[in-house]
Amino acid sequence: EYEWVQVLGEGWATPLEGFMTEKEYLQSLHYEHIIVDGKFIPMPVPIVKACTKAEKEMIEGKDSISLLAPDKSVIATLSKPEVYEHRKEERAGRTFGITHPEHPYIAMINEAGDFLVGGKVTVHKRITYKDGMDQFRLTPEELKKKFKELSADAVFVFQLRNPVHNGHALLMQDTAQKLKAKGFKKPVLWLSPLGGWTKDDDVPLKTRMDQHHAII
Repeated sequence: EYEWVQVLGEGWATPLEGFMTEKEYLQSLHYEHIIVDGKFIPMPVPIVKACTKAEKEMIEGKDSISLLAPDKSVIATLSKPEVYEHRKEERAGRTFGITHPEHPYIAMINEAGDFLVGGKVTVHKRITYKDGMDQFRLTPEELKKKFKELSADAVFVFQLRNPVHNGHALLMQDTAQKLKAKGFKKPVLWLSPLGGWTKDDDVPLKTRMDQHHAII
């Protein structure tokens, strides 16, 4: 949920402005979209914040609540909180197509509180992890600026949670060639390794980043 605050604060989930309200949550579960100004916006993964029954009783009736970082500092404010039922089995089934309790993310869902709280989130300071890699965590606006500096006339994205292997490299090269064949002069690769929560047996992020730099 801390990482979702970063996603929301930096604009990665635009036009979603905060943790999903019940209406947005049900739209995401049933349609894999949210509806904004009459338009369907792709949003297949619910962005939600869980709370317990005790927290629900503390939240209800409040105009806003503070969201805390792991170090207990206030990282954001959630306005006009709306508390509703956390439909855990439905969330797991519609998001992943299974409800097996040993699936690592489903286990996290099942262990979370029985309620969800939604509302607009205002982040008070940039979220950093102090792991030596914060300089690579660019916001959407910073990426746009970077692409402009590189004079990119096309950007193609490759997102992965594993080290780059030969098949990945061939796909990247082929995409660049096809874009140039279509007339683009400066297609730029945006290599986006998954830097958030991954499985315990996945290759660590730093190792993957070192490998990406060696290849590039």
